[in-house]
Amino acid sequence: MKIASVAEMRSLDRAAVENLSIPEEILMENAGLAAYSVLAGKEDIKGQRCAVICGPGNNGGDGLVVARLLHAGGARVKVFLAAEGTKFRGAARVNLEIVSRLPLEVRQVESAAAIKSEIEHSRVLVDALLGTGLDREVSGLYRDLIQLLNDSGKMVLSLDIPSGVNGDTGAVMGAAVRAACTVTFGLPKIGNLLYPGYSLGGKLYLSHISFPPGLHSENSLPIQTNDRLPLPVRPAEAHKGSMGKALFIAGAANYYGAPYFASHSFLKAGGGYAWLATPRQVAPFIAQQASGVIMLPQRETAAGSLALDNRQQLLEQAQMADFVVIGPGLTLTEETQQLVKELAAAITRPLLIDGDGLAAFAGNLPLLRQRPGPTILTPHPGEMARLTGKPLAYIAGNRIPVLQDGARASGALVVLKGAHSLIGAPDGRVFINLSGNPGMATPGAGDVLTGAVAAMFGLGFSLEEAVRKGVFVHGLAGDLAAADQGEDGITAQDILDYLPRALKQDREGIAESLKGRYEIPVL
Repeated sequence: MKIASVAEMRSLDRAAVENLSIPEEILMENAGLAAYSVLAGKEDIKGQRCAVICGPGNNGGDGLVVARLLHAGGARVKVFLAAEGTKFRGAARVNLEIVSRLPLEVRQVESAAAIKSEIEHSRVLVDALLGTGLDREVSGLYRDLIQLLNDSGKMVLSLDIPSGVNGDTGAVMGAAVRAACTVTFGLPKIGNLLYPGYSLGGKLYLSHISFPPGLHSENSLPIQTNDRLPLPVRPAEAHKGSMGKALFIAGAANYYGAPYFASHSFLKAGGGYAWLATPRQVAPFIAQQASGVIMLPQRETAAGSLALDNRQQLLEQAQMADFVVIGPGLTLTEETQQLVKELAAAITRPLLIDGDGLAAFAGNLPLLRQRPGPTILTPHPGEMARLTGKPLAYIAGNRIPVLQDGARASGALVVLKGAHSLIGAPDGRVFINLSGNPGMATPGAGDVLTGAVAAMFGLGFSLEEAVRKGVFVHGLAGDLAAADQGEDGITAQDILDYLPRALKQDREGIAESLKGRYEIPVL
């Protein structure tokens, strides 16, 4: 599903009105009808008190349509305006004039305190205050009204996006509504899907408001959800050599977990051969846990990390593999970092760089463009800060632009890990992944991801699809673990153990409880 920025959504609205001659009033009517259908499906509204709080823009106009439809459905409706009626323009003005002729109360709000009693006695509240165009901190009356809605404890339906959430980043602009559900119009906005905005919107619904498919599926829109890709059929004659051969260059003294999780998850996610090139002193300990992984003990530095003179042997081994992972648990030892740079420059196979391997390219992403093969980077925000030189706080508020810049600079597919991980391609496309949960914020989870991505490539996906599928399946495994055990206390081992079950469910059909999170219902 395509996702729009605020500017892109405005452009689509203009195209609908100017190029397709769809009147703005029809678009607003369709938005109101969609929101009303959600309310009517959740509540028996007949005879119930409903309050609709409207700002002066198109978001408020949508709210006025909802108010009229609630009235037509038998609800006892009151409309509260956060601005003078003279500030309503266009289709919003038309709908204000219509509502003003109906036998329901329409009142301009001077203070939140003045309508507190009305809010407390309402069954349903409709948030039509601010919409997606907010670009400054919420203050004054609007902030007070948002707080009033949040303090009410009532069901709140937000129109397009919870008021106070930035439509392009998901950031809270000082204060934001906590909605039970949100109906977004045309296309979901970025802020509907990125945290913290996503967590404030409740159940998200979409109405295309009569946009034809050619408009809401426009190829020029670079951002979309990481929709589930079907797993290839596993051939009856499959053997370990036909399901992918992956080389993992990982580990150092006292760093046993990362190489184990990365290499073993490849097998648990359906991969064939897994070779692990790791320091000699580390190999025996990992072999006790990951018996299916083929150990390739390597010479060590004095610090117990991989020595530079392993270079030629590792290059020869890489030529035997279909996919190479480098970085998990390597440490930042200077000699080992030099090994990473020299291997990256010479390996022709697809190369996934994770963890300590990313440090070798900090501040020098264009160096990766010189690689003879395709590259995947899987940084968490702190690693992305080191790679790009951007402050961590800046990255937190600009995840998509930073990702797009990093992918373009490196020529790599980049996975920016975190809540709703992002997958960026060098051409600017971005996929927002909806699987996963907070319990997966645990050491080693990212190493499990690297193995899952490598396994998806072994199963026959293209490189970009393997990255997308690996990220999705990794999140699904974490969600299955959380469903059985709860989010608290999930470990990387749990995620790894649930990978086979995740693949099984992916093939047979996602459980409805999870499917509802991964797919946005279209009204």
